[in-house]
Amino acid sequence: MITDDARLVDEKSCQVESWTRNNRSSHEFWALPSCNVNGNLELALGGSYVRELGQSSELLDTLLQAKTLFRPLTVNDWGFGLAVGSVSHHHLADRRDYYAYVPASYSFKDDLFVAHTNIGWLREQATGRQLMTWGLGSETQLTDRSWLVAETFGQSQGKPFFQVGVRYWIVRNHIQIDTTLGNRFGGNVSQSFSGNSQERWLSIGLRLLSVPFLP
Repeated sequence: MITDDARLVDEKSCQVESWTRNNRSSHEFWALPSCNVNGNLELALGGSYVRELGQSSELLDTLLQAKTLFRPLTVNDWGFGLAVGSVSHHHLADRRDYYAYVPASYSFKDDLFVAHTNIGWLREQATGRQLMTWGLGSETQLTDRSWLVAETFGQSQGKPFFQVGVRYWIVRNHIQIDTTLGNRFGGNVSQSFSGNSQERWLSIGLRLLSVPFLP
């Protein structure tokens, strides 16, 4: 999900979130390793590789982020935190964007339904624009190991996006997979999940979580 939650990986543990996203005109590959170094500070360093279909160009981005919680999310309660980071676009002469956002999460019915909201800021170095960013997402438990995920997200300029999918634990708390289908609002509704939509995408993700091992 693009909309972040008010959670951290377990203290002294690490995780790798990776996914591939197939768009109409490109393929994206992402990997974002992160570790909780002291109980309330999660550091992430990763990036993406994008291949434009029918072209020889390759787009490379590197992301660096720090995230902390002011109120951890607990069952039937709510929590919030702060994340700050930057994205370096190597194909744009190492131009870097900066961002910050506040993730907030709300638990209902013993975590059977969890809602997430994000509100943030983005500065695009290439254009000098400063934009508000936002996201609204949810996780609804379907079975003991599976969840329905849905979200909408966007910026203060342009039409927002949405995606829905399913998340499943192969090995509980250690190996998770997910798949989502997304698009941009405002197009032809009949084309939203058809091959005719230029901005439709399909993503498949893998998340690996370690046991505590950091010193």
